[in-house]
Amino acid sequence: MASPMNAQSEGSVVDQDATVTSSGTAANAGVSPTPSAPKRQKMDPRKKMFIYNAISIVAGIAIWWGLALTDLQLPTPPEVVAKAVELWDQGLMQEDIIASLTRVLTGFAIGSALAIPVGFVMGWYAPARGLFEPWIQFFRTIPPLALLPLVLVLLGIGEVPKIFVIFLASFLACVISTYQGVVSVEGTLINAARVLGAKDGTIFARVVIPASTPFILVGMRVGLGSAWATLVAAELLAAQAGLGFRMQQAQIYYDLATIFVNIIIIGILGLVMDRILLFTEAKLTGWQERR
Repeated sequence: MASPMNAQSEGSVVDQDATVTSSGTAANAGVSPTPSAPKRQKMDPRKKMFIYNAISIVAGIAIWWGLALTDLQLPTPPEVVAKAVELWDQGLMQEDIIASLTRVLTGFAIGSALAIPVGFVMGWYAPARGLFEPWIQFFRTIPPLALLPLVLVLLGIGEVPKIFVIFLASFLACVISTYQGVVSVEGTLINAARVLGAKDGTIFARVVIPASTPFILVGMRVGLGSAWATLVAAELLAAQAGLGFRMQQAQIYYDLATIFVNIIIIGILGLVMDRILLFTEAKLTGWQERR
C-alpha cells in the first residue's frame, strides 16, 4: 500500500510532465514553419543537348569564317552557300547525291546483312569461328582501298567495283562487332535459360540476339563511316558522277568552294544516317541501362 507522501510525489511528477508537454505543444503551435526554398527545375536533357549542339555549330562556323579571312585562301560561308545554290540550279548536286547515296546504301545494306549472320555463327559455333576468323582478320588488316586497283582490273570501272569495296568495308566492321557481342553474353544468362528447360534455338533467339543487339548497331555505325570514306576514294578513281567525283573535278580547277560544298553534303548525309541508327538503337535496346 503506497504511503500518502509517495502518492503526492508521483502526482506532482505527472503534473510537471503534463505541463512541459503542453507548453512544448503550445510553443510549436505558435511558431510558423520556415518555408522551404523552391526547388530548381532541371532542364530537359534533350533540350540541353540541343543547346550544346547549336553552340558547337555556331562556334565551328565562326572559326571557319575567321580562318577564311586569313591567308589560308579558304572560301567564306557565304561563298560556299552561293556555290551550293549554283550547283543545285544546274542539277549537278542532285545527280551527285543520288549516285553516291545509291552506292553507299547498296554496299552498306549488303555488307551489314551478311555480316550479322556470319558474326552470329562465328560466336555461337566454335568450328565456324576457327574456319572464318583467320580470313576475316586477314582482310580486316588490309584497307579496302588497297584492293580497289585489283577490283577495278577484275570487275571493270562500272558500279560493281565501287559497291564491292563499300560492301567489304561495312562487312568487316560489322562482323567483328557482332561476333564480339555473341561471345560477350554472360554465361549465367545462358545457364539460367538451360535450367529453365530452354533449347538452343530459344536461347539464341531470346537471350543471345537481344544481348548482342547493342554490339551489332555499334558495328553498323562504324561500318557506315567506313562506307562513306571508301565511297569517296572509289569515286576519286573511277566515276562519272558522285560527290567524290565532283570534288576531284573541282580540285583540277582549284575550285575550293565546290570542294567545301561536297564535304559538307557528305558530312550531313553521314550524320543523318548515323542519327537514324541511334534512333533504331534506342528503340531496340530500351531495356539497356543508360547514363
